[in-house]
Amino acid sequence: MRANFYNHAVAISWLTLKKGASSKILMKYMDHATEILLHETRAVCDAIMVGSNTIRIDNSFLTVRLVEGKSPLRVIPNSRADISPDANVLKGDAPTLIAVAESAPADRIAALRDHGVSVEVAGRDAIDLPLLMRILYEKYHVRKLMIEGGPTLNYYMLQHHLVDEVRLIHLPFIVGGADTPSLVGGMHIESEEDMFRLQLKKFYLCGTNLVTEYDVLYGEGADGMA
Repeated sequence: MRANFYNHAVAISWLTLKKGASSKILMKYMDHATEILLHETRAVCDAIMVGSNTIRIDNSFLTVRLVEGKSPLRVIPNSRADISPDANVLKGDAPTLIAVAESAPADRIAALRDHGVSVEVAGRDAIDLPLLMRILYEKYHVRKLMIEGGPTLNYYMLQHHLVDEVRLIHLPFIVGGADTPSLVGGMHIESEEDMFRLQLKKFYLCGTNLVTEYDVLYGEGADGMA
């Protein structure tokens, strides 16, 4: 895959209090300097991707607002083309791409296009993420992609080796419980061979928040961490 194209994908992760809760509940405790960092990161990326469940729960804008800069292309994998017509990502304030499956109902696809967004078919019954990344590279000239989760999208992007860097923003409290989402979801770790291995490359305070940045190790690099 990477012999044919290359997107640099940066994953920034937010956790929530419990399954189905908005990440905005915890993000309001984030230092303003860290909010600025988030928008600076958006401004230097060609595209930003979140899962459709995150859109449903948070109704995010995914635009650049706190710094000077152009809002990136918003990319939403949504196999059934069932994003709410009231979603903020359909309001035309930034370019938007909805990736759907071949099995998505034609009337829903037409309704999305009526909102002025781009719709691309990327997979038969589910979104083929490597195919979507290829479409982003070849048709939309995306070279740097920011992923803002949630857990299921994080997992499948990592599983397909499509994430190069993970950035974690640490807030000064602990949440947890059986229904609290983790960094990645939709997976079962059966052995250490299934773990996603990281290499710390940078850490710093942004206001009062600790930020850590990691390279994701695949293949030979991961083997070298024993």
